[in-house]
Amino acid sequence: MIVQIKDSEEKRVIARTVLEALTQWFEVEESREGYIRDCVDWTFLAAKEDDKVMGFLCLKETGNATVEIAVMGVLKEYHRNGVGRELVEKAKEVVKTAGYEFMQVKTVQMGMYEDYDKTNYFYIGCGFKELEVFPLLWDEANPCQIYIMSLL
Repeated sequence: MIVQIKDSEEKRVIARTVLEALTQWFEVEESREGYIRDCVDWTFLAAKEDDKVMGFLCLKETGNATVEIAVMGVLKEYHRNGVGRELVEKAKEVVKTAGYEFMQVKTVQMGMYEDYDKTNYFYIGCGFKELEVFPLLWDEANPCQIYIMSLL
């Protein structure tokens, strides 16, 4: 079940629980702590089953017509079980209802790291399309791939 979380402390607890379990992708402590801190200001969706958190997704406005998946994490034991796709589908519903036209997400460019390639394939499978690569937005070792989805 995908639910929207409004309580700031619950957002922080869920984000910390999931991101600290996924240090393979969220290994930089400063970035991880930034997501945990900032998530209280974003639209926060959580995947839960019998009060057990399976994952979460946060949305932030990046333009008057665009919302970004700012951070998303699904616990490894729930990978490949549809949890991530359910989170993205609920996010699309929330974003459309709010009147936005596009949803975007940033990740590491395809071909850099096998783990991120899986992430890229996930977003492509959800309907995102490649928009642009910014080779130095983060750093040379992590070229930023932007994917976008039209909600029209």
